[in-house]
Amino acid sequence: MKFPGLGAAIMGAFIAGSSATAQTWPTQSIKMIVPIAPGSVTDVASRFLAQELQARLGQPVVVVNRPGGNMVIGAQECARAEPDGYTICVLGADAFSYNPFLLDQLPYDPDKDFRPITNMYFVKEVVLASENTPAKTMDEMKALAKARPGKLNFGTLGGGSTVDIFRKWLSDEWKTEFAAVPYKGGSEIVNAALGGQIDITRIGLGNVAGFFNDPRLKPLAVRSEKRLAELPNVQTTNEAGIGSYPGLPWWGLVAPAKTPDAVIERVGKEVRDILQQPKSQEFMSRQFLETAVDTSEAFAAFLRKDRAAAGSLISKYGRN
Repeated sequence: MKFPGLGAAIMGAFIAGSSATAQTWPTQSIKMIVPIAPGSVTDVASRFLAQELQARLGQPVVVVNRPGGNMVIGAQECARAEPDGYTICVLGADAFSYNPFLLDQLPYDPDKDFRPITNMYFVKEVVLASENTPAKTMDEMKALAKARPGKLNFGTLGGGSTVDIFRKWLSDEWKTEFAAVPYKGGSEIVNAALGGQIDITRIGLGNVAGFFNDPRLKPLAVRSEKRLAELPNVQTTNEAGIGSYPGLPWWGLVAPAKTPDAVIERVGKEVRDILQQPKSQEFMSRQFLETAVDTSEAFAAFLRKDRAAAGSLISKYGRN
């Protein structure tokens, strides 16, 4: 039996509900899941965004760190959260692009369990050596690594992380091997380098911005189109001969699947506007982050493209 006008009534109710959500949300605090340890540049940037977002939404935005498992712990918690608009999540390339190829039983589906909100930024990186390592340049590091295969410790974010894949790529490029030492975040890696527990790593520049003049750390190359004013004597990765590595770390904002359209649209609009403000641009520059905001649809397209590129990279370097 057909009921004339029923479809229109349902659609009208849906639109009315969405409009009501837009008008009433938020009425309580919002949790922002960050799958990395406190103190890392991603954590610092997330807390900055949470503070700015809180001022606009009129409710607390609370950062909750869930480090470990190559971002799996935080991503899984995000995927399982109630899609009521009160959980948003900062996730990056490891969670969306790399883990699907690295883990046979990934406890979340990057396509079905999340709603993209917006990309946020790309991370400028530095290849870093500790004071205890004799090498002072990339050429010297290459010679040292080839002379001592498997003897130099490389700080990573765990097996299969983008940092670990770079370790394997560099080992292959230089026909040698680095020993992987896993950590839960950039701040832990920096502390390990400061203490001489690792010889080399590749990390976001923002994690070491306060240590440019610290003799315990030796920046060897930066991933940037040109040399940085803060490190004028440090080569770019192109100058150092390792600029062909294809991986580019990024971080974006997502929500659990079935989060209402009105919430996705409101958060996306606010975050895009926040990150394009002069105050935010100055902050991002200090953290060596490159703003890259976009619409939800464009971010979804980016995720598909980035995962395809990651699959090609992992097919050669990803699995142990």
